[in-house]
Amino acid sequence: MERWEWPDELDALLAAPEFHRLLFENERVRVLETVIPAGKMTPVRTYRWPNVQYVVSSADFVRRYGDWKVTFDTRAAGAPTPSTAMRSESIPPHALENVGDSELCVIMVELKD
Repeated sequence: MERWEWPDELDALLAAPEFHRLLFENERVRVLETVIPAGKMTPVRTYRWPNVQYVVSSADFVRRYGDWKVTFDTRAAGAPTPSTAMRSESIPPHALENVGDSELCVIMVELKD
């Protein structure tokens, strides 16, 4: 595993607890529920481990990395559809703004090893 360079305080559960709920954790996996209501933006946060994301409900969103530069906008690229699963590497510091009209809800299974 690569060296993790960001402080623990940026972990999603610590940096943005109002948007994240721990569903399960052991030495190998951590399962989070992320809920971002319409019109809300998360604080800057990270996800340390590679993960699988399952989209429960979708909305248009804008992702900004640490310099606040927009790096992804679903209004141009298309929002993921509910019941979609996707894989991601660890995610560096970023904020996500729900610019849609509905709640964004994702279940994330982080793979610690």
